[in-house]
Amino acid sequence: MLNIALPKGRLGEKVYAMFARAGFECPAILEDNRRLYFENEALGLRYFWVKPSDVAIYVERGAADIGVAGKDILLEYAPEVYELLDLGVGKCRMCVAAPKGYHDDMRKTLRVATKFSHIASDYYASLGRDIDIIPLNGSIELAPILGLSDVIVDLVETGTTLRENDLAVVETIVPISARLIANKASYAFRNEAIGTVVRGLAEEAQI
Repeated sequence: MLNIALPKGRLGEKVYAMFARAGFECPAILEDNRRLYFENEALGLRYFWVKPSDVAIYVERGAADIGVAGKDILLEYAPEVYELLDLGVGKCRMCVAAPKGYHDDMRKTLRVATKFSHIASDYYASLGRDIDIIPLNGSIELAPILGLSDVIVDLVETGTTLRENDLAVVETIVPISARLIANKASYAFRNEAIGTVVRGLAEEAQI
């Protein structure tokens, strides 16, 4: 079986649809139940749902041969995997956002609230800006509103949440989308099977 880790949620459903259209379907995955793994023995495929931030761990550790993870996860955690393909779905941006009218006072250490500490640190290091990282896992938009931070670094899709909280994008750090990744050993020893999947998904990604 080729083990494939998919992220739970809307993104995973979109990605599975791409796999299915490319000829790698697994009908059991569409059944209304709470199972987390599904097999198509005829095609030699086993899919399983995992938390989006865990996909790269399953792939890196070899529990999955391939998987789909957001570029944000790959940049933040730098897992030892191969990035094979940009699937062109789950598109958004990693951005710096701040209250409207905000001006960066370069004389002070910049307080940055984020759950993407490494991305934020690397970005500001490239600018030579001294920062204080404030790690948060949710409701990050509140941090500058309540004076906890000066800015936030977070994913932005439509910008609606920012606007509703009187925040605005100051800088775009990097575009984000879903990527097909592979375990390094699996890519060496199961190259033919993985290559077939890559070619099929590459055609779907270009549609």
